[in-house]
Amino acid sequence: MKYLDIENWNRKQLFDHFRTMADPTFGLVADVEVSKTYQSAKEKGESFFVRYLHACMKAINSVENLKYRIEGDKVTIYDVINASTTVARADTTFAFSYFDYSEDFKIFNQNYRQEKERIQNTTDLLPPRYSLGCIHSSAIPWVSFTGHKEPFSGNKDTSVPQLAFGKLKEENDKMLLPVAINVNHALVDGYHVGQFFEKFQQELDKID
Repeated sequence: MKYLDIENWNRKQLFDHFRTMADPTFGLVADVEVSKTYQSAKEKGESFFVRYLHACMKAINSVENLKYRIEGDKVTIYDVINASTTVARADTTFAFSYFDYSEDFKIFNQNYRQEKERIQNTTDLLPPRYSLGCIHSSAIPWVSFTGHKEPFSGNKDTSVPQLAFGKLKEENDKMLLPVAINVNHALVDGYHVGQFFEKFQQELDKID
């Protein structure tokens, strides 16, 4: 973990500009193709959700600006971004998880399963440990949405990327997953979101 040299950052004017806004976040929704990922998970008896979440986390960790967080008057650069995702309970409520990212899918999957088990055996909403070096994500598998809005805490320096994954849909013999992403424009531009989606698709296409 280190700090960004804001004064010599080529985005300093953009950073200063968007920090003056009451709500500097922006979001968009795009589809990613998950045909190979879905088929592979089905054949191997793996969780489709964990498979695509792992590909998503690989993409997040590959984009520099998605590792930036506003903390006071500084911008922290996290070495590794971990996962915080909603986990459903049998009574239709959910809790927030937090678990370590690993490039190795087996380790990542194990970390998720341990956190899921903790949630299933507690009534706690929040995880026992947390860091801003994560993403917030949720699955909404009941709706194949084309738009999405995240709750806003009122803190304009909120800078953890928020993602949501929708219901699968089929188009032209391809399985598509709607993905919403919401980021702080003081740190992240459309270019960086574009990098994320490009890398996300590449990682999904690698799964066999």
